[in-house]
Amino acid sequence: MGAQPLSLRVWVGPDVLFLGASVFLLTRFRLLPAPTCLGFIRLLCLVLLVEVLYELRDRVAAVTINHPEKLNAINAAVRAGLQDAWARFDKDPTARVAILTGSGDRAFCAGMDLVEMSEMGLRVPPPDFIPVLGQNILVTKPVIAAVNGIAYAEGWLFAQICDLCVASESATFAISEAKVGRRAPWAAPLIHMIPQRTMLEVLLTGDPITAQRAYEIGLINQVVPKEELLPVSLELAGKIATMRRLPSKHQSVWLTSLPKWDEPRRWTRPMLYSRKFTRAKMPKEGPRAF
Repeated sequence: MGAQPLSLRVWVGPDVLFLGASVFLLTRFRLLPAPTCLGFIRLLCLVLLVEVLYELRDRVAAVTINHPEKLNAINAAVRAGLQDAWARFDKDPTARVAILTGSGDRAFCAGMDLVEMSEMGLRVPPPDFIPVLGQNILVTKPVIAAVNGIAYAEGWLFAQICDLCVASESATFAISEAKVGRRAPWAAPLIHMIPQRTMLEVLLTGDPITAQRAYEIGLINQVVPKEELLPVSLELAGKIATMRRLPSKHQSVWLTSLPKWDEPRRWTRPMLYSRKFTRAKMPKEGPRAF
């Protein structure tokens, strides 16, 4: 099963339609100065960019973050597109397994768009700011991460929350929040995924690890050549999709939940601690310097 171009799918919700109508009326009747109208038009164009792609291939849904010029960083359009893609995947009875990946060879996902965060003046992201499987997004089917290039900060998170993970030989992983004066409360479940000393080193230094090292510590399932990343991921997804009653997801949920807190406490306890810390002024320095 070879790689094929993904089909485009524009996310257009009520907010986008309202913004488009407003821009048209303001421009048509000259209710605002021309520079202001141009600013609205630029905003509309940014919202309408197709930054998350979705394609169904023989019972496997391919979800691609399509923001390669910014290393697939998570901005408003990516967040909205992922929410839409996961909802579509979970409701589609013909889609049995999903693959999450990023466009281009440089990055799977470089984390949050810090420029956007700085412009928003965002000090403490709200609980549902990022679509996270198992936290604020319910998906009852297996998801495989196909990691190409860097997976930093929330990019690591996206790989972490998937059931399985395949990475190219050039992939690197990092929880880089320490380098910009921020915390990563979402990393708490790693204590049950990788050795404790390794987890502390990753968190305290913010230094990246190679795909081979990620495989050695049990963070990922396979390391493959770059050109084989998508074919191998599709082959793995195809095996799971052929299961008669798709038991793999239920087994993974049961097994991985045994040594953990219940789901709400597993996420909210570190989040509450982090929110207290990020109300300070220091974490704002990182996004401003980005």
